[in-house]
Amino acid sequence: MTEPEVFLLADEALVDVVNQIRDEQWSSELPPGFLMMQRDRIPTLREVVHYHAYDDAWVPDMLVGRTMDEAGRDKFDGDLLGADPKASFAAIAQQACAAARNLDDLDRVVHCSFGDFPAREYFWQINGFRGLRAHDLARVIGIEPKLPDELVQGMWDEISPNTEEWRAIGVFPAAVPVAEDAPLLHRLLGLTGRDPAWRP
Repeated sequence: MTEPEVFLLADEALVDVVNQIRDEQWSSELPPGFLMMQRDRIPTLREVVHYHAYDDAWVPDMLVGRTMDEAGRDKFDGDLLGADPKASFAAIAQQACAAARNLDDLDRVVHCSFGDFPAREYFWQINGFRGLRAHDLARVIGIEPKLPDELVQGMWDEISPNTEEWRAIGVFPAAVPVAEDAPLLHRLLGLTGRDPAWRP
């Protein structure tokens, strides 16, 4: 499976979870145990989804090789979700997925805010972020995570060779021990510092 194909599955999984958020859940704070790099305050569910909308909004520019300055650093400032956050998020994701489908060179340089990378490595960074977050948010809103087997395998193939390098820079916390014969999703969760049994 190619990196863009994993991206499509991951973004589709995240959209599916966002579409199941109930109206009263948008303003709720994330529960203890939810993995996030932000530590100074507890964000709301809407803020987390908004961050993903912001990240997805940049994908088309990134994949055609634009720098943030060329695209306009403030291009996506402000509220991207508006009065209909589900529809807004789905529309942004649709544009990101179209850009991924149209990418014709996985060696094209992507100019991230934190450095330049080949497009395939950019996908490694963003695919797991979306797929794992789909799982985590499903738990938060009280639905059963439904990640396709192909997505789990794709994330495992991309994340497992790089886990310790990314853990060293703070992307993942310490691994959670999981049985070697556990389902691949559980092993992926444990590898990335998530307890497969976690419920909010």
